[in-house]
Amino acid sequence: MNINRAGTAHLKGIEDCVKQAYCHYEQRLGCLPAPMRENYAQVLEEKSVFVALEEGIKDVLGVLVLAQTPEGFLLDNIAVAPKAQGRGVGKRLLALAEQQALAAGFTSIYLYTNVKMQENRDLYQRMGYQEYDLRNEQGLSRVYLRKSL
Repeated sequence: MNINRAGTAHLKGIEDCVKQAYCHYEQRLGCLPAPMRENYAQVLEEKSVFVALEEGIKDVLGVLVLAQTPEGFLLDNIAVAPKAQGRGVGKRLLALAEQQALAAGFTSIYLYTNVKMQENRDLYQRMGYQEYDLRNEQGLSRVYLRKSL
């Protein structure tokens, strides 16, 4: 598996990966999860996007979206296609996010997830992230988590 900076050639693969990774939350949330609402052509222009690709195959196994905000270094989205889950793709993408934050001069990284996505909250806490805020944004209840690097 290779992780590369994404370009417009990856757009369809990014959209497919995100849809596959998040579609099972739609019923639980009662709406499309926020990552499925994004315009990824615009995201590619405005944020740092990386893709995990199977060697020799163009399928996108994982997507990582990063951004610098007034609040700090944001892990804006991480998605792993169901067929690639359990293969270390997510861990490698998280490690890359942390490396990028450090390289940009940040001492922490933050993210948010829907309050109802408890398995994500548990995963991030196991990876060293700590919950620090609850916010209602775009009609969604979000929990914010931060990790010191």
